[in-house]
Amino acid sequence: MAEIILELRNVNIYQSSSLILQDVNISVNRGEFVYLVGKTGTGKSSLLKTLYGELPLKEGEGTVVGHNLRQTDWKKIPYLRRNLGIVFQDFQLLTDRNVHDNLKFVLKATGWKDEKLMEEKINDVLDKVGLRTKGFKFPYELSGGEQQRVDVARALLNSPKLILADEPTGNLDPETSDEIMHLLFHISRDYGTAIVMATHDYMVINKFPARTIKTERGRVHDNATISML
Repeated sequence: MAEIILELRNVNIYQSSSLILQDVNISVNRGEFVYLVGKTGTGKSSLLKTLYGELPLKEGEGTVVGHNLRQTDWKKIPYLRRNLGIVFQDFQLLTDRNVHDNLKFVLKATGWKDEKLMEEKINDVLDKVGLRTKGFKFPYELSGGEQQRVDVARALLNSPKLILADEPTGNLDPETSDEIMHLLFHISRDYGTAIVMATHDYMVINKFPARTIKTERGRVHDNATISML
């Protein structure tokens, strides 16, 4: 039986007191790749923020990588996020340190202490994203695609069962976007990491088809087809 990594049941999602999405029912299994699409303002960001604990879950039931979202307060959010990987559109790398030290900073922030184990993990994730020789480079010395690969490497540091990718190809040219998509599908397929990717890039979806979830008119539609987008 497939391992469920993310599950929302009868969930209502709020921004302050405003209902953004209602009666959300989603289940994502280990190793599954899922697109999250929808027009600006339809609730994609609110859904992602609920999954990584920035918005509290007030109504319905939700679990993400074994964490009960209804029981996740500010004290428990760091533990939730240690089991998640998050890939950002704008990379959010620290500009005052090189790639190696960007990754080491995250490891220390999530409780790693053994220097040897940290070095092994940094080399491992850089190898997985094809940047084994770029650890000494600073972000400004890297191309946009390389910076996004570092962002993916950072998301892999704690061997997450789930990666949430927020418009990871949004700032990239088509060729580089393809490289990042090949990398994400490789991670999903070969390492069993579930990936939920929010995107507006329908060319990417056509080229790399996968299950698609759509936010529209306060609802979430699972298994949306490209013709609906």
